[in-house]
Amino acid sequence: MQRTAVINVVGLTRNLLGEHTPNLSSLSDEVATIDAVTPALTCSAQTTYLTGKLPTEHGIVGNGWYFRDLDQVLLWRQSNQLVQSPRIWHLARERDASFTCANTFWWYAMATDADITLTPRPLYCADGLKLPDFYTQPPQLREPLRERLGQFPLYDFWGPRTSIRSSRWIADAALAVEERFSPTLNLIYLPHLDYCLQRVGPQADLSTDLREIDSVCGDLIDSFRQRGVRVVVLSEYGIVPVNRPVHINRALRDAGLLTIKRDLGRDYLDTGASRAFAVADHQVAHVYVRDRRDLDAVSRLCEALPGVGEVLDETGKHHHGLAHGRAGELVLLAEPDSWFTYYFWNDDACAPDYARTVDIHNKPGYDPVELFVDPGIRFPMLKVGSILARKALGMRYTMDVIPLDASLVRGSHGIRTASDGDAPVLISSEPGRIGNGKLAATDVCSLLLDHVFVQ
Repeated sequence: MQRTAVINVVGLTRNLLGEHTPNLSSLSDEVATIDAVTPALTCSAQTTYLTGKLPTEHGIVGNGWYFRDLDQVLLWRQSNQLVQSPRIWHLARERDASFTCANTFWWYAMATDADITLTPRPLYCADGLKLPDFYTQPPQLREPLRERLGQFPLYDFWGPRTSIRSSRWIADAALAVEERFSPTLNLIYLPHLDYCLQRVGPQADLSTDLREIDSVCGDLIDSFRQRGVRVVVLSEYGIVPVNRPVHINRALRDAGLLTIKRDLGRDYLDTGASRAFAVADHQVAHVYVRDRRDLDAVSRLCEALPGVGEVLDETGKHHHGLAHGRAGELVLLAEPDSWFTYYFWNDDACAPDYARTVDIHNKPGYDPVELFVDPGIRFPMLKVGSILARKALGMRYTMDVIPLDASLVRGSHGIRTASDGDAPVLISSEPGRIGNGKLAATDVCSLLLDHVFVQ
């Protein structure tokens, strides 16, 4: 077997490779384009890469979905038991039982039988505090990593403070795993570009961010190659410029299909009582319709919304590889310049308490506006400082600094891009392995196995 490292540089495309990415650009003259899976979202894309299957088979229809039996929308779950197809380490062990796999921050890293795993895992204390932390398997890896690298910089990983620090920490952790375990396959997730691209869009000046992630990748590439490890760089999707947020749930509410529960003067989505509601996820939305007799009316309503490019029924879901029981009765795909919000309130004064906070587990949909500080706050650092002071004194606090202005978001993803220059890419350190053509997302798994097993 040939040991291989897979560096997932989220959001990397041909259009972003160039003068600001000398390390990535010099890895190979061959850059293959990946025909992204639908939905082109982190959890779905990564699972397709690691199984060679579409969501119809592996079951990961998005970064989250409506769990009908629980009557809950749950995003960013962490159990690998949600994946319903064999993963790459299962396939590799069938060929050679000595194969080992390290998963450094790829998704669904808990409750897994990968050999080594690291994933973000905040501590949620009984008094309401959320503390940065991470999870490892084996568990005895956690303290040495913390001593070597410091605590995982959670607030640089997601939220208004996102920075290169989190990707640098993950890269350093992957090298520590390499030094200690020398796994056959080392999966490494570097999210930095993803977040800055959603903030400012791919047409902004990204020179600093590109140089930062290229430097991190250069250190990884040099270290792995010095140790005789093959290197594959890939991305999950390309991010395109957007200028139109689409509020599906507001339209369903106005049509009398979505039910609101009013608590303490605030609106909350009542999924179980709603005839229809949407779980929005970037440029894809699963619309769950309780009574099939409402399907035609809901479909017509969604088709008429500006910014909705396609409404997938059962036939459409089969065509896109999304025909799974976890999917909505309808799946919406956005126009290229549009993206879907989770917003269901019509008056910002009635927005739920979590709306103005970074709260990825309570919001019934993905919220990229969490990447911004409310521009309406006159002295944001003073407000944050006063909130942190209350926290330090042991007082209850709410970090309510997130705006409710979806127009701030400038980049999104989820649908296949019209241009190959905006599509995800795959680059290999091994000449002649991939060429400059196009790969199906389902081909990535076998290509990675070839790097391990083919001389």
